[in-house]
Amino acid sequence: MTSSNAEQMPEWPTAEHVPAEEQARRQGIRPVASVDDLARPDLFESDEELDAFLANRASQAI
Repeated sequence: MTSSNAEQMPEWPTAEHVPAEEQARRQGIRPVASVDDLARPDLFESDEELDAFLANRASQAI
């Protein structure tokens, strides 16, 4: 069954396809050269906070 007063789908503007590598270059994103680049030693304020985070993650994995 069709309706004569059905709303038309909006037409989306077409955007130029930009490859991921070009988007990264434009945004100044560089490849990770070392795992040390990802280190965040100040992420948790204490060992207890880290332990609570790990315990929470372990309980969600089950």
